[in-house]
Amino acid sequence: MTSPQPKNPLHGISLEKILNELVARYGWEDLGRQIDIRCFNHEPSIASSLKFIRRTQWAREQVEALYVKTMRGK
Repeated sequence: MTSPQPKNPLHGISLEKILNELVARYGWEDLGRQIDIRCFNHEPSIASSLKFIRRTQWAREQVEALYVKTMRGK
């Protein structure tokens, strides 16, 4: 059984949902400027981005950090 994570703002939110919300808010072009990832700048898609972000820890950390920063501003 998993332990509760009351201070984790990302608990229960899938990476796909995070990426979809960031794309809806910023668009691929602006998202690619904020986080320089090739899959955001060249033929972007949710599927290719998810595949890369799931395999690359630094990219995941940057995407999650931007999401947390964005949601605080809401």
